[in-house]
Amino acid sequence: MSATKISLGVNGAAGRMGQRVVALASKDAEIRVDAALEAAGSPALGKDAGELAGVGKLGTAITSELGSKVDVVIDFSTPEGLLHIVKTCETREIPLVIATTGLTAEQREGVNAAAQVIPILMAPSMSLAVNMTMKLAREAAKMMSRIEQGVDVEILERHHRFKEDAPSGTALHFGKIVAEEMGQTEQAHGRSGRPGMRPRNEIGYHAIRIGDNVGEHQIVFGLLGETVELSVKSSSRDAYAIGAIAAAKFLITKKAGMYGMTDVLGL
Repeated sequence: MSATKISLGVNGAAGRMGQRVVALASKDAEIRVDAALEAAGSPALGKDAGELAGVGKLGTAITSELGSKVDVVIDFSTPEGLLHIVKTCETREIPLVIATTGLTAEQREGVNAAAQVIPILMAPSMSLAVNMTMKLAREAAKMMSRIEQGVDVEILERHHRFKEDAPSGTALHFGKIVAEEMGQTEQAHGRSGRPGMRPRNEIGYHAIRIGDNVGEHQIVFGLLGETVELSVKSSSRDAYAIGAIAAAKFLITKKAGMYGMTDVLGL
């Protein structure tokens, strides 16, 4: 990197995650927070992004539209807010880090189309530990696929009461990884009543919403007589903000295309 700081925009800057990105980025010697965005009508509009994030005045007011061009944008917003910033970044040719989850198939198509024009990094989780655990999950599933007696896979996730989508995008991605290696074709989202014997070709998902839980995921491989579990827990939202900032630094030198956290980590 040159001595020139990276000019960063944060979409969803007034949200819980957006505030942490602003706070940590403002303390990063390589970054300058030059844009902070929120939806039109947000009560945060006009406020100083640094003061809202608890790090003091930065001189960057929260706005609903991107003013001057920045080097890269980190999005921690909503699917609707994401689509708006995708169009803006595509038009202005600005790299975009997407941390928003819960997109529909149609919304994903719009993101994929934009990746033909600009570099986009999209991941179900920005956590470095989660992405390393995904690598471990793939290796475990690959080995489990060789066990003749069959292996049952259940994925449990816990998040705070405010999370709107369930199961989490991270849990679903863990399931996708396992299915790619083990061949499951069905999903069960919780169980009740008398569903009968557990089918072999199923991955079970269980979403728990409780208090202010930042995020936990467990991938359970159940054999007859023994169990293997992979577990990853976040104790602070800073884990996701740190990963997003690392992704932004990675992305600014890349060509148009779709990238993931595995690229950032060299996995």
